[in-house]
Order: sequence, then structure tokens, then C-alpha cells
Amino acid sequence: MYVTVLVAGLYGQVAGLCHASTPRTAGFVGALAVLLVLEAVGRHRPAALMLAVRAGLYVSVAVLDCSGTGRSLFLLIPFIGYFTLGRRAGYGLAGGCLAAVVAALATRPGWYTDSEAVSDLLMFVIGLVFAIAMATVAHRYADQAAELAIAAERARLARDIHDNVGHHLTVISVQLEKSAAFRTLDPETAAQALEDARESARLALEDVRRSVGGLRTDGRVSLSTALTDMAARFDMGVTVDVTGDESRFDGPALTALYHAAQESLTNARRHAAATKVTVEAVLDGREARLVVTDDGSGFTSTEGFGVRGMRERLELVGGSLRIDSAPGSGTRVTATVPGTSR
Repeated sequence: MYVTVLVAGLYGQVAGLCHASTPRTAGFVGALAVLLVLEAVGRHRPAALMLAVRAGLYVSVAVLDCSGTGRSLFLLIPFIGYFTLGRRAGYGLAGGCLAAVVAALATRPGWYTDSEAVSDLLMFVIGLVFAIAMATVAHRYADQAAELAIAAERARLARDIHDNVGHHLTVISVQLEKSAAFRTLDPETAAQALEDARESARLALEDVRRSVGGLRTDGRVSLSTALTDMAARFDMGVTVDVTGDESRFDGPALTALYHAAQESLTNARRHAAATKVTVEAVLDGREARLVVTDDGSGFTSTEGFGVRGMRERLELVGGSLRIDSAPGSGTRVTATVPGTSR
């Protein structure tokens, strides 16, 4: 709007529609330049003070503008006030601007019989109505965007806690059971299992801190190394085979595949009582395909939170998830993500 007023004012002089002295034109351009600077540097200043400064500059522009377009800037006062000071302040400022315009017109005898003056007043009223309406709609959309952002963050935290902490708790439980079982038969194995449980507890604590702090694992990860390390923490037979070039895939895509494998292994151990699991990942450049197959008890088509979390993570990076399972027939989880063009 500042640029529009500037162009309209200068055009009025160039086209001969109005005339202004050089100092007046310089003041007009300077006031608009200050307004543009305020928009860039005044965001962290007191809202009421900045609004008052803007209003003063609007008055200066309106007085110095020979074309009369600068008066339209007064419509911004209730609009900005609505966002910075609240809805009631916006309505009050709109009424104040209207009262100021009427008071200015009242100084002209017989203004109410001047069709041009009445037309300007009506247009100003319409402009105020549109300004408040736009502010109301924009404010509602801003509230909705904030609510969606909060919901997305809650979903992220829920996925992180379920996928990471849930996985580590399962591993801790497995290692503690192993330690208890081998306590008298093989003290060395029992001690190692207890140490592995402590390590999983430490990793779980790190994941909690990372999730709460908003730190994501979006950097480069070695999928092969991560899958091998994860498989070693389970007491069931897990075979890992990764082929292809990981450099054709970005961090978030590989992380999504890792979490899909993590959830699949956790479910195979916790719910399916599987004794053998195969994890295969093929990265051919166009897409990466992860297939996790277990010989567990299988399940029906009911989709729990963990499966929804896997699907959401994959969809966020343009991937997909497919699960084939039936009671007594084991489970096959297939996750795919697209590669990056290089």
C-alpha cells in the first residue's frame, strides 16, 4: 500500500494532475521511506508506540501528498490495531478514524451538499468496513494455523515417544528378562544383558530430550549401520541386508525407513512373539524399499498408533507403507521412499 501511494502521488505530479514544491515532494517520499523501514525494524517494539508513530507518519503523508491518495493510509490504522492491540482496539480505532474524517469535513461549510465530499466519506466508510472484515478473516486464519501447528507438534511428539521410547522400553524389558534368566547359569551373559539394558535406558533418555527440545534426526544417517546396531539389541534372530547407494536419499527419508524398521521389529518382539525376522533394504536411486518379514503370530487389519505413526512419517517424505499379515501367517511390512534427483 505504501508503494501504491508513492506511485500515485508521483504520477499525479508527472501527469500534471496536481502540483507540489520540491521540498514537499521530498518530504512525501521521505515519510513513505520511513514507513517502509519501520515495517522491517519495528516488529519487536511496543505495539501501541509503533502504531502511534505510523499514524503520525500517515498524517504527514496525507498532508504532503498533492494527489489525495495518501489519505487511504488511515485505513491501515484499525487494520494494524486489530492485530497488535486486539479486536476491540481495532473497532475503536475504526470509529476514531471515521470521527476524525467527519470532523475534518465539518470545517468546510456545506460539505454535506458537496457530492465529491460525500462520495469520499462513503468510500472511506466502505474502506473501513473492508479493513475490519479482512482483519477478522486473517486473524481467524492465523488462529487456525496456530492450532494446526500445535496439533502437528503434538503428533510429532507422540510419534517420537512411541517410536523411540517405546522401542527402548521393549529392549530394556528383553534385556532384563535375559539377565534374570542367565543370572545363575551364565553370570557373564547376565551382566552383559544388564549393561545393554542400561545403555538402552540412556538412549531412551536422549531421545526424550531430543523430542522435547525439537531436535530432529534430519541429518545424514547410515541406514545400514543404524539397522545393524538396532538388530543387535534384540534377542530374536534378526538378519539385515542393505544394498544400493544411500547417497541418493536425504536424511529425513532414511530416518523414516529406520523408524519403520524399528517399529516393525518392536511389534514382532512385543506382540507377535517372532523368532526370526528379516530386514531387507534396496536403494536403487529412484526409490528405497524396506521390507521387514517375521515368522510371528500375525494380526488382523486393525491399525494401531504405531502403524499410523509409521505411515505418517513416510507420507511426510513422499513415501508409502504396506502391511501384509494374517493370524498365524507372520507379517510383511513394506516401506518405500522416493530418491532425490541429482
